[in-house]
Amino acid sequence: MNETELQGYRERLTCSFPQLDDVFADCMEEALAVLSQQGIRDYLDGASLICMIGRGFEPVLVYLEEMPQVAERLGEAMLGEVAQAVWKMSRTPNGKAILPFLQALPEAARRLGSAEQMQRFLELVFDMMERTTGSIHGFHTTIPSPGLPALLENVPYLLNQLSLEGLRNWVDYGVRNYPSNPDRQRDYFSLQSADSRAILQRERHGTLFADNERRLDLYLRALWRIKEHLVPYSTGFDELRKPMPYFDSLGIRLPDVYDDHNGVRGIDRYRALLAHAAAHKRWSTAIFADNFSPFQRVAIEVFEDSRVEWLAMREYPGLRRLWQALHPVPLEDDCRQDEESCIRHRLTMLSRAILDPGHGYRNPDVLEFAERFHALMAEGDQDTDSIAKLAISFIARTRRQSDLLPNVYFKDTVVDYRDDNRHMWKFIEEGDEEETFEVERKKIEHEEEKGLPPRHYPEWDYQTQTYRPDWVSLYEGLHPPGDPAFVDRLLAKHSALAKRLKQILDLLKPQDYVRVRYQEEGSELDLDVAIRSLIDFKSGHTPDPRINMSHRHDGRDIAVTLLLDLSESLAQVPPGCEQTLLQLSQEAVSLLAWAIEKLGDDFAIAGFSSNTRHEVRYQHIKGFSEHWGEEVKARIAAMQAGFSTRMGAAMRHAGHYLGARRADKKLLLILTDGEPSDIDVDDERLLIEDARKAVHELDQNGIYTYCINLDPNADDYVGDIFGQQYVVIDRVERLPEKLPQLFLALTG
Repeated sequence: MNETELQGYRERLTCSFPQLDDVFADCMEEALAVLSQQGIRDYLDGASLICMIGRGFEPVLVYLEEMPQVAERLGEAMLGEVAQAVWKMSRTPNGKAILPFLQALPEAARRLGSAEQMQRFLELVFDMMERTTGSIHGFHTTIPSPGLPALLENVPYLLNQLSLEGLRNWVDYGVRNYPSNPDRQRDYFSLQSADSRAILQRERHGTLFADNERRLDLYLRALWRIKEHLVPYSTGFDELRKPMPYFDSLGIRLPDVYDDHNGVRGIDRYRALLAHAAAHKRWSTAIFADNFSPFQRVAIEVFEDSRVEWLAMREYPGLRRLWQALHPVPLEDDCRQDEESCIRHRLTMLSRAILDPGHGYRNPDVLEFAERFHALMAEGDQDTDSIAKLAISFIARTRRQSDLLPNVYFKDTVVDYRDDNRHMWKFIEEGDEEETFEVERKKIEHEEEKGLPPRHYPEWDYQTQTYRPDWVSLYEGLHPPGDPAFVDRLLAKHSALAKRLKQILDLLKPQDYVRVRYQEEGSELDLDVAIRSLIDFKSGHTPDPRINMSHRHDGRDIAVTLLLDLSESLAQVPPGCEQTLLQLSQEAVSLLAWAIEKLGDDFAIAGFSSNTRHEVRYQHIKGFSEHWGEEVKARIAAMQAGFSTRMGAAMRHAGHYLGARRADKKLLLILTDGEPSDIDVDDERLLIEDARKAVHELDQNGIYTYCINLDPNADDYVGDIFGQQYVVIDRVERLPEKLPQLFLALTG
């Protein structure tokens, strides 16, 4: 390209930024190497269009530098597509997102690999922008999207973790759930919120540890004859310092997901990691680290890794093929010793040379110490101390002054199936790190317990037909007490009703005893069986030891939980009544608890309310093991109304306890005065559908749900949740009478 041609290209680019002249020749040289003449024209026209948007020189520079590679990979049609996309974005309030948009394109092109996929990616970005860009009066968009810049900044990382389909689901989740909360939307697309990470985890690809935990546990037991607790960690969120596998007294830590790599399946990568860790547990012993330098410690770890792998391959030769496929192959002359610290490079080459007989390295030090390693192992099983001496000799022979440089060579030096070797070291004196960890540990151990930690429950999203994982935080506790005499007065008020209930209870209460025969231990001797056993004994035969019998009631075997809606609406006085719904509920619950105590059924009472998904309160009023007494009466007397009605999580938690009871029939009664709702939910169908899903879940677990609703308009929604399993009490003043009768009808 001569000066005349360069000048012609410069004239076609209608952009007057003075900084452009300094870089234009280099950009054109790169573009001419990969673009056709038509592509060059589109390239310059696109840059001219971006220059006209009025966002300064930097977007123009990024376009000129990055788009030739994008066009080479995806086709020259992308030049115009991207320029038009930038122009379209500049016509919205989202001008600040233009630069991160352009910067995200090269990595997006590399990961997506086709123009069709890139087109879908652009559609995804603009769909998200349109759905999250706000307006004040509802006509013209005036408020920029809070989450768009954060999304674009994280695109390289997200596409490295997710398929395009997974990215679309992840973005859609954030848009739908945070449309009117800018701060939470920004946190979600910045990967700062727990929801963002949970959905990212759900959409990730690869072989999941959770799906293969049992197989891996059996692998350890069968081949290595060890049983270890396997603890997964996520590699998805720490880019600066990637976590590494390790093991300690609490178990083996390993990644929660593995992709296929170098032709090795994800499940086999797990097996390679576990085989390496098991070899360490079998053959490694801890040595004191205090007398070794950092470089010596690194070398000892590499030699010890090679030693235990050598021993493992002697027992299971097939491991060599697996480990060779996963072990990196650093290029011999790739590290510049005058400019970089090459110690990791040398050690990784040596590790590869020990593992792979056909390594092809020519470095004399690598060849000599690989040979010395094999000669040492051929003499017999060497221990960690003996291999440490060989490692120290290698460091002494190969150390360079440049090893101290801060610019460390890392390319192809990470053997990701190996652990971090923390188990190899013990210390005479604690260093700063150990002391810091000990302080933190003691702080945690002595911290006062402030209550039970929250339980996290999923919530059903009917629009996507998926669960929102760990969406609701439920806090449970014992309901504070009040004055038990208050409940006694309520029961005295309804003494006539209690008398009628007692007559019904006497008919339902199990009266007859049934003998249970052939028991080795029982309450009395079964004479017929005892005589037969004595005859057998006298005649030389083995007598039957089951000569006792016991008795049981021939009647009800039922467990019941009454779940009370304690939301703010209970404080209202319904038309035609002089009492609040809360007071009527207290009377009804008191009568019901008294009645069930007479029957002897397994019975619990709990109340719930919610203040957003982050605070669902579940309060135990009566436990299954508690009898009707002063403590239970005191909690009923102290019941108060407040907050909202997030019903699904409360039902799941009640089902958690009810499902653990041993009973032929399990019944969950829900007493409520309205439809499920909460202050952080705008879609009124969302919590209705979640409660409906919770009913289905409980039904699958053998728990029968029934709703008693005090809302006169309940017919509009209660059937959607409970099907035919509900009753609407129109005259709420009769609740104290109706609730016990309804229970007896359901369980009689």
